Order: sequence, then C-alpha cells, then structure tokens
Amino acid sequence: MTKSRIRSVTALVAATGASALIGVVLPRTGSLSAGQDATYRAPRTADGTPDLNGIWQAVNTANWDIQDHDQRQGPLFELGAAFSVPPGEGVVVGNEIPYKPAALAKKKANAEQWLKLDPEVKCYLPGIPRATYMPYPFQIVQTPTHLVFAYSYANASRIVYMNVKVEPQIDTWMGYASGWWDGETLVIESTGFNDQSWFDRAGNYHSDALKVTERYTAISRDALRYEATIEDPTVFTRPWQMRMPLYRRLEQPARLLKYNCVEFAEEVIYGHLRKTPKTSK
Repeated sequence: MTKSRIRSVTALVAATGASALIGVVLPRTGSLSAGQDATYRAPRTADGTPDLNGIWQAVNTANWDIQDHDQRQGPLFELGAAFSVPPGEGVVVGNEIPYKPAALAKKKANAEQWLKLDPEVKCYLPGIPRATYMPYPFQIVQTPTHLVFAYSYANASRIVYMNVKVEPQIDTWMGYASGWWDGETLVIESTGFNDQSWFDRAGNYHSDALKVTERYTAISRDALRYEATIEDPTVFTRPWQMRMPLYRRLEQPARLLKYNCVEFAEEVIYGHLRKTPKTSK
C-alpha cells in the first residue's frame, strides 16, 4: 500500500465525525447466526472484537456472472481466447434471482448491450456487493467506531459506522453503511444507493430501493465467509442471497495498489466529442 493510499485511508477514518449522518444506536448481540461456524475464533483487536484487518480478495467468476454460467465468446471475436468468459459456478444461493417479469426483461436487455451499458466499462464506482467480488483486492481498516473498506478498482472506498444508524442524505454509488458485531460476524447494512451500478457483466441490476445486508465471518486466519442479502421490492419479488469465501492476500508485504481506470474510459465516454476520431494504438 503506497504512502499516499495510507494517508487517504487514514483521512477517511478521521473524517467519520459527520454527526448529521448518525441517528439511533443499533443493538449489539452476541448470539451466533444460523449456520455460523463456531469452531473458529478470530484473533482480537485491542477492543476485543474479531480482527478482520487485512487485504482480501474473492477468487471466483462472479464479476462475469453471479449465476452458474458456461464459457462464452468475449466481446470481440478478433481477440480469440483473450477476454473470453470462463465457466463458473454461481454465488447466488439456489442459483435463482427472483426478478419481477418486467425487471427480468430489462436484465436480458442489459446483457445484450453489456459492452455499452455496464458501468464497469466506464470505470464508474462498482457499488455493493459487486466491489467485493471484482477480480481485485480490497482492504479492511478497523477501529472500534468505524471501518474503512478501500478497493483497488477505481480507488473506491466506503466508511462503515459501527453501532449507529446512518441515515442516507443522497443516493450514492457505494451507499451508506451501518455496522455491528453479531458474535464472530461483522454485519453491515447499506442503503441509499443510486440505480446505476450492476451486480455483474451479465446485466443483473437493481433500483435505488436496494438494501444490502452483508455478513463477514472469519473461518480461518486467512479466509472469511461472505454473505450478502439483497432486498429490492422494485425489482425482485423477495429477498435473495449471495455467498462466497474471501481470501487473505499473503504477499509480504501485501499492498493495495491503485487501479486508476478512469483514464482508460475517457475515450469510451467522451471520444464522440472529438473533431478527429482517435485511432487505436
């Protein structure tokens, strides 16, 4: 992690005094969740909570498609096998996303126009939970009152306010996050999203009514179980869930590097404004 990145993360932690965002105190509970693995107890921080500090990464194909999918041709056949879509098992529990009929039609239209519509192509912020399983690492920085999640992709970040209810002020890409500990599990509830981010490159999407409840549970020193419950009554008929492991990056020292992709997307977004079209290198 570069010195400038460390300063940025530290500044985010220091900036958590925005009292206008904070509402009622959330309850703290020590009970284990259903199905929680009680055989592993994570190391503790100085305040006695499970220590999730570190750099983590998902190792799956969910960013291509969160459901089961076969291999398929990439966006440009001239590239051959490069940038083709690998086969993968989905991360959706039950492999079913309960779209309303009209919403399912929009999902299919999104998939057909993926290269034009996917916000990832334009280097927009990834949203939650997609930021977690993009093929890039992210870092958790933990304090007793706040957690900072710093993502490599697009230099995205978010602050989790612990044991207080954060009231959304405006719709955002990354949402407003409130957190608490449920025994060994970090629970994060996020609302206040815009309707612009997607869940994957397959066109799965949501509205601005999205609510995401995440659960991070250490199952070993170097692995977390990640669960995200998706609620959006505008798009889906019922809540549904994703589940996957996350793995600690073990390089010594592990560093979170910047992926400033916006410079690669400028031509896609603004190139049509050029008097003379730019040619490929």
